[in-house]
Amino acid sequence: MLAINRKLFRELWHLKGQVISIALVVASGIMSVVTMVGSYDSLVSAQQQYYSETRFAEVWAPLVRAPLGLLPKIEAIAGVDAADSRVTFLATLDLDDSGIPAQGRFISLPEVGRPTLNDIIVRQGRYVVPGAPDEVIISENFAAARGFIPGDTIRVIINGRARDLDIVGTAISAEHSYAVPPGSLYPEDDRYGILWASREILGPAFNMDGAFNEVFVTLTPDANEDAVIETIDNLLEPYGGLGAYPRENQASHQILQAELDSNRVTGAVIPVIFLGVAVFLLYLVLGRLISTQRGEIAVLKAFGYTDREVGAHFLMFAVVAVLIGGTIGAVGGVYLGDGYIAMYDQYFDLPDLRYQLTPSLLVFAFIACVVGAIGGAMAAVRRAILLPPAEAMRPEAPARFEPGIFEKLGLGRLLGPNGRMILRNIERKPVQGFFSSLGVAMSVAILTIGFFMFDSINFMMDLQFRLIQREDLTLTFREILPDKVAHDLKHLQGVNRVETYRYLPARFRFGHRDQEIAIQGMEITGRMRRIINADGNEVPIPSTGVILSSLLADRLEVESGDEVIVEILEGKRKTTSVNVSGVIEDFLGLSAYMSRDALWELSEEPNVVSGAYLAVDGDRLDELFRELKEVPAVTGVASPDTMLESFEEQLAEGILIAAGFLLGFAGVIAVGVIYNSARISLSERGRELASLRVMGFHRREVAILLLGEQAVTTLFAIPLGWAIGYVLCYAVTQGMQTDIYRIPFIAEPRTYILSAILICVAAVASGWAVRRRLDKFELVEVLKTRE
Repeated sequence: MLAINRKLFRELWHLKGQVISIALVVASGIMSVVTMVGSYDSLVSAQQQYYSETRFAEVWAPLVRAPLGLLPKIEAIAGVDAADSRVTFLATLDLDDSGIPAQGRFISLPEVGRPTLNDIIVRQGRYVVPGAPDEVIISENFAAARGFIPGDTIRVIINGRARDLDIVGTAISAEHSYAVPPGSLYPEDDRYGILWASREILGPAFNMDGAFNEVFVTLTPDANEDAVIETIDNLLEPYGGLGAYPRENQASHQILQAELDSNRVTGAVIPVIFLGVAVFLLYLVLGRLISTQRGEIAVLKAFGYTDREVGAHFLMFAVVAVLIGGTIGAVGGVYLGDGYIAMYDQYFDLPDLRYQLTPSLLVFAFIACVVGAIGGAMAAVRRAILLPPAEAMRPEAPARFEPGIFEKLGLGRLLGPNGRMILRNIERKPVQGFFSSLGVAMSVAILTIGFFMFDSINFMMDLQFRLIQREDLTLTFREILPDKVAHDLKHLQGVNRVETYRYLPARFRFGHRDQEIAIQGMEITGRMRRIINADGNEVPIPSTGVILSSLLADRLEVESGDEVIVEILEGKRKTTSVNVSGVIEDFLGLSAYMSRDALWELSEEPNVVSGAYLAVDGDRLDELFRELKEVPAVTGVASPDTMLESFEEQLAEGILIAAGFLLGFAGVIAVGVIYNSARISLSERGRELASLRVMGFHRREVAILLLGEQAVTTLFAIPLGWAIGYVLCYAVTQGMQTDIYRIPFIAEPRTYILSAILICVAAVASGWAVRRRLDKFELVEVLKTRE
């Protein structure tokens, strides 16, 4: 073994604490790449495989009723590759328990064979047998939540009549990988399920013999999607077409795609931060190591080692740190990736969802870290290469002293001797101090992002469930009913107040832009469901005109006062111009609001409603639920309290995992930067600090001089990190904006306080480790002059 290599191993062991801390930062960077990017790739792979296996449609078109003979005309549309139709309806499930009535979405299966498109995957049991009139397959999550297995019986209420169906299997479907009940925002597996049954059952039960109420198609590679949708709409208009829509607007796909988009944003931002910090630490450590080894460099060159060999010797510090960190990061990334995928598996029914680490991703992560590490180290190594032996034999010239800015301002007198010594040392090396603070600031910024997530989600939930949705229950009717139904609802057990609403599917047009969305018609005097702006203030419902959410207004590129074309997609299908009365900032989906009376006038269908909001007596809920099960017109019952519980159970866990991920990595960065800075300062100033001990300074006083610099650096880093975190939080809110939700830019004071506290804890832990080493100083050995 060459002598220079033995020197490398000795010094790696001597600097093991610093090497390990750098390796952990590198590991965090590789771990974040392997976890986040690997999870994203795994989700995309599972999604594409699932869609291909089940022949997932690309365009859907719901309607009222059309004969089966219309399907060949749809198949003949230019750009349509394949088409299929079905019968689908909501029904109440009688599960013999108290609480909100469970709902089932019935979907017909062909009498012979499998669906051409949107097939299902049977996970347990078997497929329905042709000619068996009472067989049904239920969704896997609903079966698990309710304890159903093949062979059980489930009672459903169809058109007011109870019917027992035999469960022959459980299945999953790409259309319902994220199954949300009507009127809700999140999956509620214990009260909402998908039921697939033969057309022989559903056709007669819902008056759909020889007919369908939904059609969907796939497209040829050269198809014009907009043209196909327009042709389908024109063809279905006489049959009560409700507006065809593309895959990007399909509910489950939309939610899954939104998650993929947010995953891609975090997977791009977080690894870059860690790589940047690792590069900085390598520059810092190697730069100071070289400055303390000037004599050794001179001896190596005098003994005949070339500049390349000396440079390679110091670069090996970076390579070793990257190799150690890369190994830890790869193993840890796979472990965390499995955890991330397990979390997603709770939300999305993707059959082949498993973490898949591709060799190319691992190679990319390693190459990025190696290149970054060598790049950071090269600036320091270059100094070693260019250092002439004769110059290196002499000690480095002492730093030039001059009064610092504090002393020039006369503020130095306010500090004791220790304080002045700390400030002078920082002012002599301002660039070094700034970059140390910048490294700590990045960990503050990451902590700020983690806590900001909690603030934003809490704000969204508080706004949605405390200010907007103030009703106790939301009812959805099977079809539109006369407004006088409110009088009947008031006579149900425990109902104190009723407010009805109208949902009307429509297409908004402004210039060349258009968007399909349901207009919400609300009572002007209603108090249970309100329009609330992002600032928490109520927006009054105008007697005329429409209020748009900011996301919808941005998509249409309209402002308050503009006129938009509204094409009603139901009933008489009127088209008219409507004034945009206002634009509100909200966070959930694309929304359009009108007064109920104005919507009646717009559609020329007065005094009809789609559902109702109820204020009820909490002590009589069970009686009310029993009555609602017997009302055929009511197909959906939702509770804001239940939705909130569902959110807390399903999404809060994911947020905690993501935030914990960020908090752990931020701690690694903070400890890595602070510990390395303190250890290098200890190496540089060892003789100085030992001299102070010999002169009578106590251990505590010497520790204050050394660690006081790190304290000042950390205190400066905290507000800098807050500022960086503020910018990054804003970038996250913009990058994670989707059609389903928009993360509000909310950061409470506690977010900044908590991030500062955790950084201070990391600083104290690092200081304690350095203080222990300082207390073990052998004064005689340190003061010896090295020849």
